[in-house]
Amino acid sequence: MVESDAKFQTLADALPHMVWSTLPDGYHDYYNAQWYEFTGITPGSTDGDKWNGMFHPDDQPRAWERWRKSLASGELYEIEYRLRHRSGAYRWTLGRALPVRTPDGQIVRWIGTCTDIHDAKEQAARNEILSRELSHRIKNIFAVISGLVGMSARQDPGASGFAKTLQARIAALGRAHEFVRPHSEESAPLVPTASLHGILQEILSPYPAMDEGRITMKGIDVRVDDRGATPLALLVHELATNAVKYGSLSVPVGQVRIETRVDDDVLGLCWQESGGPAIDGPPTRQGFGSRLSELSIVQQLGGNLQRHWNADGLLVEVEVELQSLVR
Repeated sequence: MVESDAKFQTLADALPHMVWSTLPDGYHDYYNAQWYEFTGITPGSTDGDKWNGMFHPDDQPRAWERWRKSLASGELYEIEYRLRHRSGAYRWTLGRALPVRTPDGQIVRWIGTCTDIHDAKEQAARNEILSRELSHRIKNIFAVISGLVGMSARQDPGASGFAKTLQARIAALGRAHEFVRPHSEESAPLVPTASLHGILQEILSPYPAMDEGRITMKGIDVRVDDRGATPLALLVHELATNAVKYGSLSVPVGQVRIETRVDDDVLGLCWQESGGPAIDGPPTRQGFGSRLSELSIVQQLGGNLQRHWNADGLLVEVEVELQSLVR
């Protein structure tokens, strides 16, 4: 037993983390050398429940609540809190602990660690500030481009229709960028930002048919970042715009059904219109928006895009490898 304790203490002191242990009831009776080196306190001064006094006052109630919950349930203890350093400053720390159990499941001890994550959290905060500033500048670029388009259209009234279409495309790209950029807990949208369904919902949100329930979406959701978001945003924006002008969404009863699936690491996306004006066949010429959609999916993402001009509504089928949707 003495030899086993000596081995544990040697191992714990060799680790770069602060290591501690408690009795089954949570009474702290051991800390390794790194704990005393970090805190600068006298050995034994944090035994029992005195450890909580080492936390930032604002973090103490939360730490106690989480620790009591783990003691009662036997679940993993994991929490971030500010721990007082020997310098007197508080540094962010990740605390973790697991119970040691007998073969019959009885808890005989808790073994925990504290890891200094202060520098990493400060770096993450700096990255968030940089990301927000970069995003703000990119949004300004979108706004400037849209403004230049509008200004040019005013000088040439005949181009106003094209200008409005182009401005709508720019706005869709702007929404896609804002959706998939890195977010903090405060700035994140309500829907998951790394979500295909989330980006589709974001692009379609300006269309009244979305709120009316005439655009539905189901199937498997997949991860997507800025690499896949831009071409998908252009495709869905063009399909929705055309549906409002000429297709199923041009009449009050028309509908659009979007389905997604995954087979062998390939995303399949189906856009099915119904209830709109009857279709005689494919158009005699391909518009710029259709060419832009094909350019985005086929050339930018290396996928396939097929249009089927069925009499009861347009059917668009897209296939893209999942690895093409993320960096």
